[in-house]
Amino acid sequence: MAQNDFNFVSFLLRLLFAALLVFLTYNPSGYSWIGMIKMEVELVYLAASGIVLLIGWVMFLRATWNSLGPIGTLLAVGFFGVFIWLLVHWKLISLENPTAITWVVMVVLSFVLAVGMSWSHVRRRISGQYDTDEIEG
Repeated sequence: MAQNDFNFVSFLLRLLFAALLVFLTYNPSGYSWIGMIKMEVELVYLAASGIVLLIGWVMFLRATWNSLGPIGTLLAVGFFGVFIWLLVHWKLISLENPTAITWVVMVVLSFVLAVGMSWSHVRRRISGQYDTDEIEG
């Protein structure tokens, strides 16, 4: 039987995998899947790594959408968007530096995906209700 031990470490692991997915897909340093396209890496490597990344994106996006729903996803994006706005307002990051903004947006996207992957566990802890997929059959 599966254990239901969701804790902070569980969230951090989801955040780590979300960040790996986001940063391996694209990052300003150039060491990413998009960077491989620009470096003209052989097509077989691009295809293989692209399919692995696509599997990860589908898994994370589907879990986020199913867990948070359209309104919850919009609220999560809005919450983290306002967080970026606060960082700019407090002058911790500058709009004049697009690379810094890109890194922050990528971290925020990682957090949205991690929250989406974790939300069903959090909701179960708070409300005692389980989320299930409906399977007809």
